[in-house]
Amino acid sequence: MAKISKTVKMADIAKQLNISTVTVSKALSEQKGVSEEVRAKIKQLAKEMGYQYIPKGSGKATGFREGAKSYTIGILISQRYAGSSKSFYWKLYQEVAEQAMQRSCFTLLEIIQDVMEEEELLPRLVSENKADCLIVLGKPGKAYADMLDEAIELPIVFLDFYDAKWETDSVISNGYMGAYLLTKYLISKGHTDIGYVGTLLATDSITDRYLGYTKALLEQGIMPKQEWLIEDRDIESGLMIPEVHMKLPNAMPSAFVCNCDMIAGQLINLIRDKGLRVPEDVSVVGFDNYLDHGLCDIGITTYEVDMTEMARRAVSILLKKLAGTLDRAGISVVEGKLIEKESVAKR
Repeated sequence: MAKISKTVKMADIAKQLNISTVTVSKALSEQKGVSEEVRAKIKQLAKEMGYQYIPKGSGKATGFREGAKSYTIGILISQRYAGSSKSFYWKLYQEVAEQAMQRSCFTLLEIIQDVMEEEELLPRLVSENKADCLIVLGKPGKAYADMLDEAIELPIVFLDFYDAKWETDSVISNGYMGAYLLTKYLISKGHTDIGYVGTLLATDSITDRYLGYTKALLEQGIMPKQEWLIEDRDIESGLMIPEVHMKLPNAMPSAFVCNCDMIAGQLINLIRDKGLRVPEDVSVVGFDNYLDHGLCDIGITTYEVDMTEMARRAVSILLKKLAGTLDRAGISVVEGKLIEKESVAKR
């Protein structure tokens, strides 16, 4: 008989049987895709190990704790987004915590370590039933995001990212329109040679912003050039190492649209390393209107994301789902606005 543990996780069962956590979750929640033989083995081992599975809609797993006066919202953020206490995602987390507090709810933050993503381990907030619902802040690696979408039975919202193949509710900024407006702004300043910085398909948000940039160019009869499409991260892991991923072309455009302000700041540093000036030689625009202090010494023209509204919608969707008044919200798009600063010059 397997050794009984005080706190048993789905990952522990998966490890014993040399299968994935997703398979364990499907078996215990009576989902399709698992043979009856494997399902029986999983259930038997779970019983022997003392694992208590709480089905969706039967109590704590969906947030309806007996006598509860408030809910606990679990916040998951990948380690690569948690490197700086002044980053965009830390600020967005603070906005979520504030919105939760206004509704008499609590938040618990868990940083998903790189090794957890690699081994596809469920967050402890889930495996130990610490949260009534979840917000995933920023897109984790593709395989891990797929696992979360398939395995987690709690009400969940993806914040600042989405994937069209998932049915998980998401709240995002209007990346398509934001990049479109930024590109039109550059064109109004006389720029026609405009590049884009962002690894396409790394996230849907990056790709949406590229499409907005492309639409603005095509409307003026300008074809985007492949050599001015600059990658900024690894497409699988999402890791961003500027000196590795961001390779500037020999023949530079007069302006760049970047998928976020952090990348815009790093791009400005790389442009200066080539002996060029910003904005006199090359103009740069970003996205978010949020930048780590010290990354860039000039103000970056950008599309401001309404983080307060994004956080409000994410919390509101979860509370409606917990109350049983909302089944699916789909993708909720939050508008922002263009903010002019110092990083663009007229041609």
